[in-house]
Amino acid sequence: MSKNARLSLIIVAVVAVVVAGFLLFSHNDTTAAPQSADGKVTVVEYLDLECPSCRAAYPGVERLKTEYGDRVTFDVRHFPIPSHRNAELAAVAVEAAGAQGKRDDMFRLMFDSQQEWGGQQTSQRAVFSGFAQQLGLDSAAFEKALDDQALRDRVLAQRTEGSKAGVTGTPTFFINGTKFTGAPTYDGLKAAIEKVRS
Repeated sequence: MSKNARLSLIIVAVVAVVVAGFLLFSHNDTTAAPQSADGKVTVVEYLDLECPSCRAAYPGVERLKTEYGDRVTFDVRHFPIPSHRNAELAAVAVEAAGAQGKRDDMFRLMFDSQQEWGGQQTSQRAVFSGFAQQLGLDSAAFEKALDDQALRDRVLAQRTEGSKAGVTGTPTFFINGTKFTGAPTYDGLKAAIEKVRS
């Protein structure tokens, strides 16, 4: 191979790597926190249902959702931390409830009772099945969904997406694509949202 041919191949390879890198990072930004076409603020939260800090942030986030209504889009995504024995199953349970229209209700139950099931080293599947009964879900369909690999893959894909976007712990918030770095309190998040809205 001539020197010029080798040089051409190297240039093509470098350009390909640069383009791939650009596409990857561009994809991560939009995946982490898509911005609404209508100019509304979008808040993306990556959370772990077994995480006490996520539970602590939950009431403030719910208050903000109520206050802003449809003026701010809130998007909750799963980031189950592997050291939390039941976080992944809890996320799957929330999505299984969502298939029957009760996603938010299951979220609420998970956080309200986290002190009872969180931190356990045995499977809490029976507890989550009890939540499904409490919500009046079709138990057979819920149990089947808990074993659905596609549902589990969706949860794990959100965790992978979060990792690519720079999530290293929970809760992590992105406001219009920018990672929120303050304490995830009601006041802190509201100030960040207002800054973007102004």
